[in-house]
Amino acid sequence: RHLGGNVLHDQKRIWLFPKSLAQGKHWLPTLGVAGATAGLIALDPHDTPYFRRTNTFDSFNNVMSSRNTILGMALFPASVYALGLTRHDSYTQKTVQFSAESVLDSEILALVIRDATRRVPPRDIAPEGDFSSSFFTRHKGPFYVGNGGFPSGHTIAAFSIATIFAERYRRHRWVPWVAYGLAGLVGFSRITGQDHFPSDVFAGAALGFTISHFVVLRH
Repeated sequence: RHLGGNVLHDQKRIWLFPKSLAQGKHWLPTLGVAGATAGLIALDPHDTPYFRRTNTFDSFNNVMSSRNTILGMALFPASVYALGLTRHDSYTQKTVQFSAESVLDSEILALVIRDATRRVPPRDIAPEGDFSSSFFTRHKGPFYVGNGGFPSGHTIAAFSIATIFAERYRRHRWVPWVAYGLAGLVGFSRITGQDHFPSDVFAGAALGFTISHFVVLRH
């Protein structure tokens, strides 16, 4: 019932984040994430061609395809929510609701950034092409949500869900390991499948964690 209002409130906090920076807040973690992302972008032309040449991850890519990962990220929270309903467990139900809120928040931000940066996926670059000229070259229309783009939409959703479950069930020590491990596999599959550059995946992971931890759960 309150999901729409919560998302609007969250978006206000997300898009007003530069105001906090102007007030001298959060500079250290912001510089850390920005610096790591910039470093990975610089390395993208050197590490990405390897995944174009190798056949090592073919079986992994078949299992962790784009369709399968989306299906998994949809079915898992839905199954947990159904379990919460049958057990009359409001905490479990609320956890899934937080996950949905976090994914919506993250994907709205990712969509805007992807449309602004217009980065092509590695698979659209010729094997011997220039992997360093990937930004501002895609000619798809606005609100394009297909493969490629900066940041990774699959990864930002995976880490949004993983962070909610890891934080809400951190008393079970294995939950954060499993949650972030599965999210990491989703992100890695975007690289091995040539849908994204490593920097796209890192940015998606960082944003998914940040929005879940500092926006959704804080609120």
